[in-house]
Amino acid sequence: MNEGRPLGALHSFSRLTGVTTPLAPSVGWGVLHLFCKLGDPSPGPGGAAVDGQAVIRAVKGAEADDVQVVTVAMLGHKADVGFVVLGPDLWRLRRFQSELQGAGLVVVDSYVSLTEVSEYAAGIPDDMKQTRLYPSLPPAGMSAFCFYPMSKRRGDSLETNWFSMPFEDRKAMMYGHGAAGRAFAGRIVQLITGSTGIDDWEWGVTLFGVHPDDLKECVYTMRFDEGSARFAEFGPFLTGMVASVETVLEQIAPGA
Repeated sequence: MNEGRPLGALHSFSRLTGVTTPLAPSVGWGVLHLFCKLGDPSPGPGGAAVDGQAVIRAVKGAEADDVQVVTVAMLGHKADVGFVVLGPDLWRLRRFQSELQGAGLVVVDSYVSLTEVSEYAAGIPDDMKQTRLYPSLPPAGMSAFCFYPMSKRRGDSLETNWFSMPFEDRKAMMYGHGAAGRAFAGRIVQLITGSTGIDDWEWGVTLFGVHPDDLKECVYTMRFDEGSARFAEFGPFLTGMVASVETVLEQIAPGA
């Protein structure tokens, strides 16, 4: 019996419980950064709060659906494990997040963005555009990892507001920024994703390095270019080591 519930409401509910229609960007992929902590230990035998096999199944299942998953053992108090997840269907990214939470991981920070080719790079060759829109991660031989969000500063005058500057001036500064970054070719691979209107910051920056000091030197050096020195606002940095999901779990939750 469903007394008191309109028939139309029942039909709406049945539609919501069906298979989701994929939600994809018109160009590029969705990108989900998840930073998690281990749940409180169980009082039962073994004391493990995280189902390691369920985490592995979540990663392998996503990869079987052509979703890229980068697993990171995090350093410091901000998180224990991180995941960078890239794919066309935002519903599939959401299911991966649900599977991690169901396995006992607690999401303590996240970032939602899209791969993009910025307006300042419109003239680059098509193969470079494709690499930015559809990257292949993680890069081989680069296990040092950091992520940070950033925005361009808005001030109360033309000289301090990035978005009030003429396009050609902004473009020239971004070219200088790119030139500084290219000096780290072979040592750093970066993924810059757009999040204006999607998350609290405007871009997410993911860096992969050969050595941890490569990350430090790259960020320090690039802060001296004009676009960063005058206009960049940085969020928190999260740092760790890229490895297989099995290796990361063994390091952060032995026996899970």
